[in-house]
Amino acid sequence: MIKYAVKYLKNVFVPLKVSGGEIKEDIDGKLILARTEKGEEVLKAFLVNKEVAKLFEDSSKTPEPFEFLRVMTQEDMMIYEELKKEEVTSFFKCKELVQKHNLNMNLVQCRITFDKRKISFYYTAPERVDFRELLKDLTQVFKRMRIDLRHIGVRDESSIMDGTGICGKPFCCSSHLRKFESINVKLAKDQGMPITPSKISGTCGRLLCCLTYEYSNYIEAAKGMPPVGSTVMTPSGLGKVCFIQFLNNSVAVKFEDGKIKEFGKTDIEMVDADVNVDIDDTNINNYAASDEKVDARQLKQLEDDRNSSTGNV
Repeated sequence: MIKYAVKYLKNVFVPLKVSGGEIKEDIDGKLILARTEKGEEVLKAFLVNKEVAKLFEDSSKTPEPFEFLRVMTQEDMMIYEELKKEEVTSFFKCKELVQKHNLNMNLVQCRITFDKRKISFYYTAPERVDFRELLKDLTQVFKRMRIDLRHIGVRDESSIMDGTGICGKPFCCSSHLRKFESINVKLAKDQGMPITPSKISGTCGRLLCCLTYEYSNYIEAAKGMPPVGSTVMTPSGLGKVCFIQFLNNSVAVKFEDGKIKEFGKTDIEMVDADVNVDIDDTNINNYAASDEKVDARQLKQLEDDRNSSTGNV
């Protein structure tokens, strides 16, 4: 039975195993030393309840367990503090070399294993980078360590850096999201959201992952709704639909006198008639008034999923 797990990159929980027996002490909430695929790393341990442990054991997607080595001692903690400082210094050394070779890559993070056998540099880049010369220089600077230059996507960058989204909660990608879905601006338009970059994009510079969460509900709610611009008969007379509130099952109708009223879906009926009502194109396209100037190129960049997530973390 799995008793403990550790929180790893992108907040993935990985079970702990002990060679030759059980963990003798309570390590819940403590920093421990574990052997991972990268080497010896410092991680925080968590007690796993019986229900979660059963899910871990029954699932085919449970990561391979890390080997528990020991609870961090006071001496280990001193070494760890120095290691964190060394990571910062190494990060800027690598950044200087990137600039020296004029490489089109953005250095994101540096990680050094506790045993100092491996140093990993995570970077984003819009295209493939020839870092052979950079690697030669790095081997001269970090002589006793195996060097790993790892290309990640901009969504991966946000997931490993952590942060808080515009909703006020931790990034989905660094808390619970494991797979990035393909997202396009149509999802925002169909949900009546303002099509402005600051409203519909995340820290990664791509469309918000949460745009997909409720989309199926909007599609279901849209069934039987009259399209924007169609003529409808209402209790107040003929008018044109200018906006739809899908989740409220209501539509806003504009009349010939310019007034706009809201009606329930069951209170209106589509008719084959013409009324002298102009519907603003921005409403038809669900564009909201904003000070931001938006062009097609900006929207295309928000939708660009090429290398946005490599899974190479």
